[in-house]
Amino acid sequence: MHAAPEILLVEDDELIREATRLTLEERGYGVRAAADGLTGLELFRERHPDVAVLDIMLPGLNGVSLAGRIREESGVPVLLISARNSPLDVVMGLEAGADDYVTKPFDAPVLVARIRSLLRRAAPVEQPPEQPALSPRQSFGDLEFCRVSLTASRAGKPLSLTMTELKLLSEFAAAPGTVLSRDVLLERVWDYAWSGDTRVVDVHVQRLRAKIGRERIETVRGFGYKLRP
Repeated sequence: MHAAPEILLVEDDELIREATRLTLEERGYGVRAAADGLTGLELFRERHPDVAVLDIMLPGLNGVSLAGRIREESGVPVLLISARNSPLDVVMGLEAGADDYVTKPFDAPVLVARIRSLLRRAAPVEQPPEQPALSPRQSFGDLEFCRVSLTASRAGKPLSLTMTELKLLSEFAAAPGTVLSRDVLLERVWDYAWSGDTRVVDVHVQRLRAKIGRERIETVRGFGYKLRP
C-alpha cells in the first residue's frame, strides 16, 4: 500500500467531486479524481489505488461498467455512489463486483467511515481473543479455506475471491452450521454500526455461492445463512 492510502474518485459533478476530494484529503488520504468513466479506468490502471469510489451515473463508461472492469483486473475495494432512486443500479453494481455503496446526498463522515471499513477489510483476518483457536486450514467437502494465507480452493483448484468474499467466507468458516443473520454479517464484514441495506449481504452471498458451490451456503428463511459443514 501507499504511505497514505490512495483513493480513486470518479464523479462527474464538479462540485461534489471537489468537495469530496477536499474532505478525503483533509483526513490524510491521497486522492486522484476523474470526471468520466474512461478517464477513471485509465487512472486506475496508472495509479493502482487502495480504494475506488465511483459514481454510478458517469459519462463514457458508467459506474457499474467501470466497477466490473476494475474487478476483472484487480481485487481493489470498490465503493459506489448512488442516487436514492436507483436500487436496480445498486444491485447491478454489487453484482458487477462492487463491495459497498453510499447514497446521495451523503454525509462526509459516512463516506469516510465506509472507506475506512473497506481498508480494514483488506487487512488480515484476526481471530478474536475470546474465541478458541481455530485450525488455520479448514475443509468443507471439496472446499478448503486457510485463514492464515486468506486463500480458498475447491477440488484442489484455487478460487479467485475478493477481500469482501474472503471476509464473508471467514465468518461462515468460523462457525460452520451456525445461522448468521444478515445484520450480524453487515456488522462483522462491512463494519456497519447501524442497520444497513441487506441487499449488500444477499448479493455477496450469491457471488460467493457461485464460486464455492451453491449448495455449500444454505439460506435459512427468515433468519439468514449458514455454511453446511
